[in-house]
Amino acid sequence: MSMHEIEDLVADSILLLDAGHQADEPRVREWIAALYAFQDVYDCSFTRFRVMDALVRRRFAYRFEVDAHPDHAVRRAYFDGLTGFTALREYDEDAEDDDDFEGYTDWLEDGYVDPPHLYCEAGTALWRRMLDAGRLGGTDAVAPRPVPLIEAVAATAEAAERAGDVALIGEWYALGCHTLLDGPIGCPYSTDELAEMPAVAALRSVVLRTGALPAGPPDGFDDLGDDELEAWWWAVGEDR
Repeated sequence: MSMHEIEDLVADSILLLDAGHQADEPRVREWIAALYAFQDVYDCSFTRFRVMDALVRRRFAYRFEVDAHPDHAVRRAYFDGLTGFTALREYDEDAEDDDDFEGYTDWLEDGYVDPPHLYCEAGTALWRRMLDAGRLGGTDAVAPRPVPLIEAVAATAEAAERAGDVALIGEWYALGCHTLLDGPIGCPYSTDELAEMPAVAALRSVVLRTGALPAGPPDGFDDLGDDELEAWWWAVGEDR
């Protein structure tokens, strides 16, 4: 699956989750966070603005005027001079040489500007500063609870079933258990453990009800005999 297909899959899933749940459903925000954590594993572009209205509705992202930034008063010239998309986290030019440098995975921690708006995402450093400044409060003061990817995928599949998007269900399922339940050395569970997971059972039930299972395993899985987990995954329904 190419990176554009990952981007499309995540964006379409977020729109389905947003459209398929009540406005006060807090789990949507958590599922979105899990989907973006999955996307960030791949070499994908920054795609938030494809679904930004949904992200704001679900309180995953917060939109302010630029002058709401806590540093605006002391850095007015900098903020007023921004004319295009800008991530606000700054890195020392020698950062890569530091022993504790862990890469640029935290590049959204200080928010980003797309004039005339400032954005921050729940759980980030700028989000915490906006809380301290009194710009956010109440339920917005709670960071998204980390959830497993498989939980977000099962919820997406159920929303896709209600919307009649069988293709998207099949795309998620075709990624296989090693991707959807990944550990340090692949899927760390046995087939019995997988069968007992509510999210796995929910996903497989949707696949069965909708007929979303592709005609056969994807490329690279021609011989499933050597992979017990994938063989079980693709035999969905045979144990019923």
